[in-house]
Amino acid sequence: MPTPSQRLSKQARREQLLDTAMAIVRGRSTDELTLQTLAEAAGVSRPIVYDHFGTRPGLLFALYQRLEERHRSATAEALRNAVDTPEEIAGVMSAAYFACATDMPEFTAISAALKGSREMEASQREMLDAYTELMADALMRHSALGLEALRLRCVGVLGAAEAIAGELNSDRITAPVAITALADLIVGGLIAR
Repeated sequence: MPTPSQRLSKQARREQLLDTAMAIVRGRSTDELTLQTLAEAAGVSRPIVYDHFGTRPGLLFALYQRLEERHRSATAEALRNAVDTPEEIAGVMSAAYFACATDMPEFTAISAALKGSREMEASQREMLDAYTELMADALMRHSALGLEALRLRCVGVLGAAEAIAGELNSDRITAPVAITALADLIVGGLIAR
């Protein structure tokens, strides 16, 4: 792996900075993540960090996007390999959701740090819409609901999933309990007759 002083391509440098930023969030907190602390930890000048992210919210959003894309990708991959039954699809979605929630506990902290900005909330909304579409597409053939009704219920289930993830990340429940609860909500609420 190159040392921070070695010249990297713009994309490779961005990835290195995001890796370093994630390490700061994991090791300390989102409050400790600034463009200056990132530059120091990555061993680069502040202008390099500013060139990539512009502002602290820009950096946090880049981290959020990275985690969201990883989450959606893992879920899509799991769905491609799932047996095509409502229960199996719900179980796979639930397991993928909580695998990401436990593998990426900083996701909630980064999301919370982004609250309040209209631009960030609009972008978060676009990401939620993309995940909702993924979920609705996987369940449509197993539901008697129309597309709009199914999409709205997916939004509700994703809100419940976020609340269950909070319980899981607070060690109030175990992963198997969380997975079962979300799978039951998916089957009970989205596979309506």
